[in-house]
Formats: sequence, structure tokens, C-alpha cells
Amino acid sequence: MPSLSTATPVATAGEEKRRKAVRLIPGGVNSATRNVGYPAAFSHARGSTITDSDGREFVDYHCAFGATLLGHNDERVNAAVAETFGTIDLIGLGVTELEIQAAQLVQDLIPSVDMSITTMSGTESTFQAVRLARAATGRKYVLKFQGCFHGWHDAVARNVASSAEGAWGRDPLSAGILDDAIDATLIAEFNDLGSVQEVFDRYPDQIAAVILEPVPHNVGALLPIDAFLRGLRELCTTTGTVLIFDEVITGFRHAPGGYQELCGIAPDLTAYGKAMGNGFPVAGMGGRRDLMERFNSAGGDVMLAGTYNGNPRIHGSRRGHHDSD
Repeated sequence: MPSLSTATPVATAGEEKRRKAVRLIPGGVNSATRNVGYPAAFSHARGSTITDSDGREFVDYHCAFGATLLGHNDERVNAAVAETFGTIDLIGLGVTELEIQAAQLVQDLIPSVDMSITTMSGTESTFQAVRLARAATGRKYVLKFQGCFHGWHDAVARNVASSAEGAWGRDPLSAGILDDAIDATLIAEFNDLGSVQEVFDRYPDQIAAVILEPVPHNVGALLPIDAFLRGLRELCTTTGTVLIFDEVITGFRHAPGGYQELCGIAPDLTAYGKAMGNGFPVAGMGGRRDLMERFNSAGGDVMLAGTYNGNPRIHGSRRGHHDSD
């Protein structure tokens, strides 16, 4: 099979689609990371193979950043979703049996989860976790680690794939973020508990949450030191800080219960997504009961809203995914 290439493309069906897309979509893609050069347009996907608009087949090692865990168009997952068509779809009231089943599966699989919510993306999940931590603690600051990616929302959109000059400095991912939002997120070095302690010493009783990928895959699968993760857990417990594991990438892949199942450390909140639905747009966040009951859906003071949260058709994908494990 051919390889992806940035060589100048010839006038093909795929190139024509790319030109049309550029006129209608900024850059011709709906996420900047998809702008990889040639081939630029695809028409089919099955298992490990993707086919471009000119009929060329490629082995997909990317897998949508790991979202298509079982391969493209897995028949078992698609069948589980298809079962809901003609029976139930998006309802803006109450709850459905599929939502309850999904929440039970999450509780069964992820060691630290007492209660959970569903969202449509990992970014929404980390957003909910950060907001919930700030509400629960009444504190301003969030601490993240150089190199960890937690989505595109303002509270975490800084210091990911930084240049040598930008690392550990003020390195936002985007223009348009308020300075106050950038400065309310503090940076420490992964696997360096001393750097974390220094930040806590500078901002005593002011840090609402520590958020991290337990394995930062966005910078090349950096494995954590056991003493580092255990030290974070102890420090957060001592200071009343919420420990958030972003298991959007590690969840359901390193182990069914995420990396926390392997390391034996229980965060207060966990965000997950991607592999949850084998390419269908479903994600979630869960954790301690006392924290989760701060949502206004349970009578608390933290807003929980989202028309597509708990979409039963999407939840069917998780059922099919589980059945195929």
C-alpha cells in the first residue's frame, strides 16, 4: 500500500475534492490536525484500511487518534447502534435505559467512578471536570503539565507541544483566549514532584485541581513514575485539591478501567472518550459521588446541560463495543 506523502498531487478526484473543500471549509478540513497533505480526501473505511477518493488503499495507523479502537465500521458496533433506529432517538426529557446501562458499565469498569455523566467529546469532559473542581473547592487555579493535552477549551489550552523556547513558559494554543484564563492555569513538569510542590508553595490553598494524562501520549507515550503519581495523590489529598485523570486516550485501552486500573491510584474525577464508542461521538466524566452531586441536575450549583448528552443512539455504540470486548 502507498504511504502518505506531502508531494505535489496530480489533478485527481481527490485533489478536486480538496480544492472544493478549501473554498467551503477553512483550510479544507474541520480540524487542523487533518491537514496532512496528500492524500487529502477519503471515501471508504473498513477495518484497518482507509480508501482515498482515487481508490488507493492505506493502512490506517492513525485511527482517529485511537478513537476507532476496533477498526473502522466494526459490524458489531454498527449493529448495536442500528438496533436503536426505529425504536428511540434523541429525547429532551428524562432518561433512557441505554443511558443507565452505559453509566453502569462505566462504574463497573473504572475503579474510581461512583457516578458519571456523558458528553459528546473529551474536551467537554475535561471542561466539566475543571469547572466542577473549581466549584467544589472555591479556588481559582488549575495545575497542568507541560506536554499534556486536555482539549481546546480556554482553561487547559496552553503548553502542549511547545517549542524549546515556549516550554514551561506562557505558551497558549490559540489566539483569542483571555489573559486571565491563561494565567489561571499553572504549569509543572511531568514526573517531577518537586516542580509540583514548588507551584503549591507559591499558591497555597489556591489550587482547585491538578489535571494530567496519566500517560502523556500527545508527546510520545511518556510513562509515569509510580512515585510521581502516588505523590500527586497524597499532595492533592493533603491540600484538598481535586485530582483529575484525563483518560481520554488511556481509558479503555491500557486496561478496560484505564491506566488507573494498572497503577492502583484513584483520582477524584476521570475524563474519558475516544475509544468509548469506536468512532461514534460519545465521551464522559465521572468520579466521587459527593463531587458529582454538585451538578444542578442533582440539586447542586454546577450547571449540567447539553442537548446531545446521553443520546441513546450513540449509547448503543458503547453497548456494541462492550459486547465485542
